[in-house]
Order: sequence, then structure tokens, then C-alpha cells
Amino acid sequence: MYYDSVEAPLVFVVDGDASVREALDSIIRSAGWQPIAATSAEEFLSYPRVVAPGCLVTEMKLPGWSGLELQRQVGHRAELPVIFMSSCPEIRAAVQAMKAGALEFLTKPFLPDLLRDAIRAAVERSEAALRRLARIQALQERYDLLSRREREVMRLLVCGWLNKQVGGELGISEITVKAHRGRMMRKMQAGSFAELVTMAASLRAAA
Repeated sequence: MYYDSVEAPLVFVVDGDASVREALDSIIRSAGWQPIAATSAEEFLSYPRVVAPGCLVTEMKLPGWSGLELQRQVGHRAELPVIFMSSCPEIRAAVQAMKAGALEFLTKPFLPDLLRDAIRAAVERSEAALRRLARIQALQERYDLLSRREREVMRLLVCGWLNKQVGGELGISEITVKAHRGRMMRKMQAGSFAELVTMAASLRAAA
């Protein structure tokens, strides 16, 4: 579910302790962000997906699924950096969380400024990820406009094939290859062939 008009970055807080949720709610609101609380990983995952700037702040030990399991469940969501917190941190679990991409691991009780700094860094990472997603989506929409033949020509050209070689491979004349190339460049809005190669690499990486 996409939201284009979220007023403030969303900070999801997952913790089974009501007093912790209330304390974090106050800290998060004071910084101008929008807190959304859940008591467990399962409750958080039941929420509709929101693709907007923000992050996830979760306790390591939760009722039901652990914070690590929650991290695995949202690992594909580049726009949702994860910040862990724990009153009894285990080094092994902390290392596992950081290796899996967690942005920060805070030990309770922590200073509000530490949390705000961590969330600020997470929001910046989230915004950068969303910009990348938007660029890829725009590229994909342009690529979808290409004909089957234009896609074949593009695939071979970005691999370094010459127009003549592409024509021989596809059974068409070099002039026809150039015509397809011109239309393909216009549809992809590529200002240069080097830019087209970069576009193709971005699409492959996102596939």
C-alpha cells in the first residue's frame, strides 16, 4: 500500500511493554515523527504495508516471534530500516541483527537523544531507499513501453555488441537495428548510450 501524502516519517514501535511504548511515543512525537505502536511482531505484520519514509524500532525479546524473526520478515523492505533495543542484550543476538542489516542496537534504558539520532539516521536511509525505488519504477515503466524487438536490441547493445553483430544475431539489417536503437533510446529517455547502459544495469539489479 503506497501513501504519497504522509505528513511525517512513520516510526513503528514494537514492544510488549506498554510503559516503553508510551515513553517512545512521547520521544518520537517531540521530534516531529509519527509513532505507530504494536505489541508484537505478529500485530505489526498484520498492518497494511506503508511505503513511506520511516523505520522500525523493535525490542529484541517479544511475545511470540522474536525481534530477529521480525527483522527477517521485513528484510526485503529497503525503505524500512530496523533499530533494535533490549534491556538484556545478548552479544550473539546483537551481532546477528547487525549482520542482517540492523542500523542500530540500543541498550535500555537509553538516552532520548540516542534514540532520536538513530531514528534520524534511519529516516535518511529510508528516504534514500525510496528515491532509488522511485527511479527503478520510472525506468521499469519506460522499459515496458519497448516492443519485443526493441528489448532484444537493447539487451545485445548494452552487452557491447555492435549494430552489425546485433543485426546478424536477430536476422535484421543494420539499418533496422539503428532504427530500433533510436526508438528505444527515445522511449527510455536516455541522453547517451552510457546512460542507457546504466539504466539496464539498474533494471537487472532490481529484478
